Formats: sequence, structure tokens, C-alpha cells
Amino acid sequence: MFISPTPESIAALVARNIDGPVTMLNLIRFREIADYSDYPDLAPDEPISGQQAYEIYSGHTLPLLADVGGEVLFVGTGGPLLIGPEEAQWDSVLLVRYPDLAAFISMTQSPGYTAGAGHRTAALADSRLLPIQ
Repeated sequence: MFISPTPESIAALVARNIDGPVTMLNLIRFREIADYSDYPDLAPDEPISGQQAYEIYSGHTLPLLADVGGEVLFVGTGGPLLIGPEEAQWDSVLLVRYPDLAAFISMTQSPGYTAGAGHRTAALADSRLLPIQ
């Protein structure tokens, strides 16, 4: 299960010295029921699905993305892989473009972003994030 970057993966990304726009390929698997145990202050009154929690996260994050000059290029429904392990499947696929790596880091480390990032954690059973230049 991979939900958030590690300090080592962030350092490795910065060390790549990506110049210019960077697009993040997001592969997402939702929890059946969102798990707010680490973020009880964000939890809704009634249980919701992981997909619903991710929609709350997206609504919170999209204005912040726009503020740093980023944009969602593509959102699609996933499923089983055509090439890869049969048991691997992703519920959603996103492509998010940032004007540069500094914009991505600035947004994801901002207090505004971190205030709602718990919805993402509650939503996801697993994820992958691949920076593409």
C-alpha cells in the first residue's frame, strides 16, 4: 500500500532537476469505505465511500492547483491491466500538469493543501504517482 511520498522519494524527485512543466500520472485504488481514523476532525457524520472522500479532496484541491498554475488534463475510470499482474487494477487514472516542480512542491506543502489532504488518505487503499516530463 502506497499513499503518500516519503522524504526519500521527495528528495529523489528534487534531485532529478526537472526543468519546465511536469505532469503527474496518478493511479488510484479507492477504499470501499473511507477510513478517517487518522483524521477524525475531517470525518463526515456518516460513513462514506473512498470515492466520495476523494471527491471531497478534489473539491478542496482544485482551487489550490489553479492558484499555482496547474491543471487536470485527464480523469478516467481504470480497471484491470492489459499488460501486468492480473490482480492489479486501478479505479481511477489522472494526469495533472504543473508549470514546474516548484509549483507542485509549493502546493503540496502549503497549509491550505495539508488542511484537506486527510480526505485523500482516508479515500485511498493504494496509489502510484509518476512524475513525467
